[in-house]
Amino acid sequence: MALNNAQYETIIRGYERKRDNNRYLLDSRRQEVYAAVPGYQELEESVSTLSVSAARLMLSGDENAMQRLHEQLAQLKSKRRSLLTAAGFSANYLEPIYSCRDCMDTGYITSENGTKIKCHCFRRQELSILYTQSNIQEMIERENFSTLSYEYYQGEDLQHFRSAVSLSQKFVQNFEQDYRNLFFYGTVGTGKSFLSGCIAKELLEAGFSVIYFSASGLFDTLAQYTFDNKAKEALQTFYEDLYNCELLIIDDLGTEVTNSFVTSQLFSCLNERALRRKAIIISTNLSLEELRDRYSERIFSRITTGFDLCKLTGPDIRIYKKRQAKK
Repeated sequence: MALNNAQYETIIRGYERKRDNNRYLLDSRRQEVYAAVPGYQELEESVSTLSVSAARLMLSGDENAMQRLHEQLAQLKSKRRSLLTAAGFSANYLEPIYSCRDCMDTGYITSENGTKIKCHCFRRQELSILYTQSNIQEMIERENFSTLSYEYYQGEDLQHFRSAVSLSQKFVQNFEQDYRNLFFYGTVGTGKSFLSGCIAKELLEAGFSVIYFSASGLFDTLAQYTFDNKAKEALQTFYEDLYNCELLIIDDLGTEVTNSFVTSQLFSCLNERALRRKAIIISTNLSLEELRDRYSERIFSRITTGFDLCKLTGPDIRIYKKRQAKK
């Protein structure tokens, strides 16, 4: 699965707008400083004068001209910083502005072998476009930590939910430093998908790449590519996305038609992402016993030993809300 030309151009135009906006913002800041800090504009303009003078000296055979230029420029930079801070501005107030410093708003970075590759910010946009069928954007608008409520839980159910919320928040807070996986299981309508959405929203807004699939949607897509001889390249690209995105969410595991193909694909996904230390969140209405009976021992072992298990119990909140709405 790859971007078409129109989708690619949309992303590239977005980077162009970011660069234009940031250049405008930097120019506005520069004019603000010129008006507020006497002598700053003259110092900036002297940089080009020094550079021209040094170039002439180098052309005339002065071997020390470049070294003197570097020393003079360093002195000017220090003076400019001092003027800025003395006037109440930050020392880096007039540094170039980037929405993504890694690629400097170009969408591409240079790899270790010198080739240009897509930046993480480009990949995040690419995945968002390619996997819109997951409906993740609609989900996180209504299911996020700001809409979270404890009013539907009581007693032991409330304790389970509070524990799950705490675990979810820690998962987000430590996502970059602490590799973990989450497995939400329990009865229908108790908040498992809701918490997955809460986590997805926080991580997407923090700049991480997230792919969300229902279990049935994931395995249907895999089957579509696997059994189509003309889609081998698309299958390989899909695997790369599936195995390398920073967070994969598989919702409602157990609602798919389970067979040897599904079991094999699920294990491969769990195994590959574990090897690459890429996080997974799985939600299911299955009990642990049903999980063991439905899938292979290898899958059961991988989940119960490699995931933080989080059980949610209580009444079906969706049904409760419908009843309240009717009243």
